Amino acid sequence: QVQLVESGGGLVQPGGSLRLSCVASGISFSMYAMGWYRQAPGKQRELVATIPRGGSTIYADSVRGRFTISRDYAKNTVYLQMNSLKPEDTAVYYCKADRIGTLNTIWGQGTQVTVSS
Repeated sequence: QVQLVESGGGLVQPGGSLRLSCVASGISFSMYAMGWYRQAPGKQRELVATIPRGGSTIYADSVRGRFTISRDYAKNTVYLQMNSLKPEDTAVYYCKADRIGTLNTIWGQGTQVTVSS
């Protein structure tokens, strides 16, 4: 079964940290570029960070220097380390997989991140 399963979301105070994980199953993980997106209430889904196969990572300006995306090919997992969290980071975070050279895209179900005191 092809699926992406996110975990690691939760409630954290401003300035705190969280690490999100996304485990991919049913796909050839190395053939996919992976990314994290987020959607806040009343707003459009937006790119947070992407990590292609062996290429350079890309970050949204709003998270550069605070968030780090990485992937573990042995575990079929992509991570998002989030530091210095701000209330405006509050959103549902989604994992996305794009098959390289195709239009094949897979989304996870999302994990809620809430930054509040």
